[in-house]
Amino acid sequence: MDKPRRLGDAELNRIDKITERIIGSAIEVHRVLRCGLFESLYRSALSIEFDSAGLTYEREARIPAVYKGRLLGTFRVDFIVENEVVLEIKSVERMSPLFDAQIITYLRLTGKRVGLLITFNSRLLKDGIKRVIL
Repeated sequence: MDKPRRLGDAELNRIDKITERIIGSAIEVHRVLRCGLFESLYRSALSIEFDSAGLTYEREARIPAVYKGRLLGTFRVDFIVENEVVLEIKSVERMSPLFDAQIITYLRLTGKRVGLLITFNSRLLKDGIKRVIL
């Protein structure tokens, strides 16, 4: 696999604005719903917030997993926002290194460079946000 090129300043600024809008939407969902619900409910609420914010997104995007040119199957990404940012939603008590590996794999297989991992089961949502850049 080729080594990904570094993000340029203009591209990074554009993606920063997208991630800020995503995080703002997630904060609003968390403010209203708090923690303790199922991930599917947070995904639904985020869809409503993304619509209100004018963000384009693909929800539960099915992505092919290919090995040596052969299809292994597909996997589901919670959101791809503005065709730039992979967003994975969790509602767990603790973040796990496995989730980091999951978002990195999703970034590699989608060819995207920036991912957000957000867990809504945090007292303060800012403590449940992790940004990953390849």
